[in-house]
Amino acid sequence: MDKKTKIDPEKLEAAASRLRAIGHPMRIAIIELLEQRPLNVTEIYTKLEIEQAAASHHLNILKNKNMLVSRRRGRQIFYSIRNHALTDSIDCINRCNE
Repeated sequence: MDKKTKIDPEKLEAAASRLRAIGHPMRIAIIELLEQRPLNVTEIYTKLEIEQAAASHHLNILKNKNMLVSRRRGRQIFYSIRNHALTDSIDCINRCNE
């Protein structure tokens, strides 16, 4: 049976916006780090060997697209993946490219 899929332009644009946000190699690397455990910005820029400003910039982009959550502990802010829908989406994309 042929089933036609209805495209919701708003949902499609939201998905495209998120894909653009994760399309940068540094943001992919940040997501991979955060899959394991929450990290603060110092841990992130140290592990990735980038400047603190660059790490903050990429974290803000991901956070603004609702992909990351930040929680303050004392003077530090820890970042984590908002939910596993993000990593599930990445897994889906990876399967499409096999």
